[in-house]
Amino acid sequence: MRKTIIAGNWKMHKTPASALSFVETFSDLEIYDHVRVIICAPYLALESLVQNANAPLEVSAQNLHQEEEGAYTGEISASMLTSIGVGITLIGHSERRQYFNETDSIVAKKVQQALAHNMEAIVCVGEQLSEREADQHEFVVSSQLKEALKDVSSSQMDRICIAYEPVWAIGTGKTASSLDAQAMSHHIRRILSDLFDDETASRCSILYGGSVKPDNIDELLMEPDVDGVLVGGASLDPVSFRSLVKAGNKK
Repeated sequence: MRKTIIAGNWKMHKTPASALSFVETFSDLEIYDHVRVIICAPYLALESLVQNANAPLEVSAQNLHQEEEGAYTGEISASMLTSIGVGITLIGHSERRQYFNETDSIVAKKVQQALAHNMEAIVCVGEQLSEREADQHEFVVSSQLKEALKDVSSSQMDRICIAYEPVWAIGTGKTASSLDAQAMSHHIRRILSDLFDDETASRCSILYGGSVKPDNIDELLMEPDVDGVLVGGASLDPVSFRSLVKAGNKK
């Protein structure tokens, strides 16, 4: 049975102190066994969250560098993350691709770094508005997946989940429906089956990450191939995020 994953990506928000204040509000929240709740926090908050976050909240990085070490000013390596107890990372988020010019090749190298250090990776894929309008969305996502996972074995896929970000529906005035989310999630699962096998594809959790809020999460999680969500703005408010976790409990 695939886990339901509620992952909050805080992006460049929250100091270590405000991060701790946030997770303290979850000490009384029941999280069912089939649900994983992951906080993707800024680097400076990671260590204090690892030390103080109440189980079963899990802590993830938002990024790592593709090299083991070296003269890469301002970067963080996989070994640095694992040394403070961080065992999960986002890779290839749409904002990393857009603002920091991350290519599919770089994403693939980052996946290998994460796996080499026994980390889990939430690998993000998704198409731009122009690609969606040109009916190239399935091709684009397939290409991203094939490159990111080209050196990954079937057994290593147990440490990877996929997050679909419809970049075309984020800040564009366009809306992605639950049917859009299901269609692409099903396509992703078909690609995973082609790359590996049906069993591996069926084990992999696929998340949807596009303007998820308490008022649309129930509809999204009703879809059979949507196993969870990657949440941005709605994860910053503890009341809102609590509602999302409760929705995950019902999946």
